[in-house]
Amino acid sequence: MTRTLTETPDDVAEAARLLRQGRLVAFPTETVYGLGADATNDTAVAAIYEAKGRPRFNPLIIHLPDIDSVHRYAVLDGPALALARAVWPGAMTLVLPLRRDAGLSPLVTAGLDSVAVRLPDLGLARRLLAAVGRPVAGPSANPSGRVSPTTAQHVIDGLGGRIDAVLDGGACGVGLESTIVGFDPAPTLLRPGGIAAETLAEHIGAPLARPGVNTQITAPGQLASHYAPNGTVRLNVTAPEPGETLLGFGPVGASLNLSPTGDLAEAAANLFRHLRRLDDMGVSRIAVSPVPETGLGLAINDRLRRAAAPR
Repeated sequence: MTRTLTETPDDVAEAARLLRQGRLVAFPTETVYGLGADATNDTAVAAIYEAKGRPRFNPLIIHLPDIDSVHRYAVLDGPALALARAVWPGAMTLVLPLRRDAGLSPLVTAGLDSVAVRLPDLGLARRLLAAVGRPVAGPSANPSGRVSPTTAQHVIDGLGGRIDAVLDGGACGVGLESTIVGFDPAPTLLRPGGIAAETLAEHIGAPLARPGVNTQITAPGQLASHYAPNGTVRLNVTAPEPGETLLGFGPVGASLNLSPTGDLAEAAANLFRHLRRLDDMGVSRIAVSPVPETGLGLAINDRLRRAAAPR
C-alpha cells in the first residue's frame, strides 16, 4: 500500500528516512511530481525502472538542494555555472560531466559520462532533499510513456501499490517538466520545458543550439513516444472530425480548453491535467487546437507531438 504523507516536519522526516532506506517516495516540485530514490543505491534506482516500466537506456535526473552540493557529483563551471547561478533553483536541468568519484548508481546515467542535475524551486522539495542528504533520482512519478502527474492523486492513480509513499504538496504550479540544457560543446536545448528557451538564451547571451535529428539519447524526455493519453492524438486541428473530442486553445468551443484566453503559462499548467481528464472521460480520439511555437508553446508542442507519436 502506498502511504500519503503531508508537509508536516514529521512527515518530511519520514519521507527522507524512507529514501535513505532505499525505498521509493514520490515528491512534488514546481514542475511535476517526481518518483524519488537514493541515486547512490543501485537497488533503489532499479526499483524506479521497475515501478515505471521505464527503458533502461533512458537516464534520470538527480535532484539536489543547492549549487554547492552539485560540485560533489558533476563538473559545474564556465557557461553552465553562470546559467545555474542565474536560474537555479528553478525549472531547468543541466546535463553536466560526471565526476569520476561521484558515487552515483550507473543506472542513473544509463552508462553515459554525464549526469542530469536539477535544483527544484519548491520549498517542500528542497526541505526534503536537505533532509535526505543524498542525491535523489527523480523522473516523473507516472508509468513510463504516460501523462506526467501534477497532483498526489495522479501519482496514486498511476503508481499506487508500486511505491512506498507520496509526499503531498498540492498541485504543481508550472505543470510541465523542466527545460534541459546540455553543453557539448555549446549550450544546447535538449528538451523544452518549464522555462522558455528564449529566457535562457537571454542569460547565455545567444540562442540555444538544437540537437540534430536521430541524436543519441543524452537526457530524460527524449523518447519519441512519451506523455501519451489512452486515446489517439491529432494535432493542429481547426475543425474536429466526427468522433473526435477537441482539446482547445484560445477562443474556440471545446470540451476542455488549455487556455480560452490563449495564455501559454495557463496552457502549460493545464496540459497534463486535461490529458488525464480526457482519459477519465474515456475519449478515444483527441483533436488538439494549434498552439503557437513561441515561449512555453515550444514545450507544450513538444509534449503534444510525443503524445501523438506512434506507440
